[in-house]
Amino acid sequence: MTHDHDLVLRPTAAQTAAALNPPAGRTGGDLVVETLAGLGATTVFGLPGQHALALFDAVGRSTLRYVGLRTESNAGFAADAYGRITGEAAPLLLSTGPGALMSLAALQEAAAASAPVVAIASQVPVGGLGGGRRGHLHELRDQQASFRDVVKSVHTVRTASQIPSAVADAWRSALTVPHGPVWVEIPQDVLLAETSLPVVTAPDAFPDELVPRPELTAVAAHLLAHAERPTIIAGGGVVRSDASGKLRALAERLQAPVVTTFGGKGAFPWQHPLSLQSWLEDRHMTDFLEDADVLLVVGSGLGELSSNYHTFAPRGRVVQIEADLGKLESNHPALGIHADARLALSALLETLEAVPPREDDTAAERVRTVLGKVRGRLAAQDLTLEQRVLGAVREALPDDAPSFWDMTILAYWAWSAFDARRPNTMHSAQGAGGLGYAFPAALGAAVADPTTPVLAVSGDGGAMYSLAELATAQQYGLDVTWLIVDDGGYGILREYMTDAFGRATGTELTRPDFVALAGSFGVPAVRTTPDALREDLAASLATPGPSVVVLPAVLRMFAPTHLTEPVTPGA
Repeated sequence: MTHDHDLVLRPTAAQTAAALNPPAGRTGGDLVVETLAGLGATTVFGLPGQHALALFDAVGRSTLRYVGLRTESNAGFAADAYGRITGEAAPLLLSTGPGALMSLAALQEAAAASAPVVAIASQVPVGGLGGGRRGHLHELRDQQASFRDVVKSVHTVRTASQIPSAVADAWRSALTVPHGPVWVEIPQDVLLAETSLPVVTAPDAFPDELVPRPELTAVAAHLLAHAERPTIIAGGGVVRSDASGKLRALAERLQAPVVTTFGGKGAFPWQHPLSLQSWLEDRHMTDFLEDADVLLVVGSGLGELSSNYHTFAPRGRVVQIEADLGKLESNHPALGIHADARLALSALLETLEAVPPREDDTAAERVRTVLGKVRGRLAAQDLTLEQRVLGAVREALPDDAPSFWDMTILAYWAWSAFDARRPNTMHSAQGAGGLGYAFPAALGAAVADPTTPVLAVSGDGGAMYSLAELATAQQYGLDVTWLIVDDGGYGILREYMTDAFGRATGTELTRPDFVALAGSFGVPAVRTTPDALREDLAASLATPGPSVVVLPAVLRMFAPTHLTEPVTPGA
């Protein structure tokens, strides 16, 4: 029996001649760039540094598009978003030591959100590897150790001939489900040294598929087919695997209500009769999910934010489909199926073809009832301003335009209450929870797809992390509108501390005049009000190029339900 990977491709005469006579003046940096181009990369993000200059020189002589940001963390956020929007691996080029370490927060977010980022960093010269402590500039005793617990895999190069295979292996790792960031490091002298190796062509780095085991699919299909109250939690894995259509087909066949996690926004139509939307932080929704006799969890580990802060305690059988092996049954006992979401949902649908579609006239009514309870709880809290502001953002944003949200009160509202309308259009830093994600990520998305405007949403505190990237937006003419909700500080932390301790410390901030500051970069900006927000935001989104909209407003969160006694079932 032969397999495709057993076949050896014979070089043509022309290929042999080219390999025997490589162009002069190439370096290790060229080998990196040639490998990336051969793998299909068209764009790289990064920030140059002394040890990585040969790598950036090679980029400058190549056909790759280079997008440079003002800090390494922001370059990482941009690469993260490029990977999320395209589904392709996003190269991130970095220098040694401080430059490399600056990317850690972004790589943590990419890991938490399963974004395929291929970080390629320089290292001290080969003689300084292994903790030799030779006193090189930027030297760390063990640079890769800082990244090993954050990324999926680490690949260290010591010679030029190792570069193509190391980069290709990293690329394959980043794109093997679950997607995620990977780390490659190459010593400065290896990048600088001239090479006589042939030009790298068409490296093989095709990721393997993660298919479900058929015996598990059979058991899952049997449980779902015989359930009286099947319910589905759809996570980010559904979006990343482009499985929204399969999810809807399964939900309709089973008449199973669907709630999407904050990472799974857009995976299921918001106004569908079976849609529970995304109200996972509401105790009424928690009770509804606990009442399912069979709960299908697809592409979610049921972590803190997806389980109402670990107050969720399912009473029925749980079937969990998850590509990340470490997340299977990590929070609740389940029939765990280690598989890509799309392949697993396809297998379930095929297995269920022999079973008549389930009929349940009560499912849609139960959905309406629980959503009515959610609305009633909100109505009792005087949150009209917050709902008006979020509604204005939704009305102003085109349906197919992606949005990127920082860790700010309006984003926390959006997790539960924002209709994403399309899969893979709403993204936030909820994976790792760091500040400063939204604007640089939106820039990466605008690079990935320049045909549609992109929205970034930040508070004034989070915006301070990213102000330098106004220069990047202007330099590349990126079509990003940045909404900054200015409440005078770290608004959500102010709420948390006041509720917990009776006062807030360290949350009040001196801010710049954001409108004037944007103008100093040549970026159009406007100060708006809740009443004018929809019109001002829509106008900015409709105008090509970068823009800023500043909304002075103090928003409040809806009351949490995980800190109170559970609602009595049926109440």
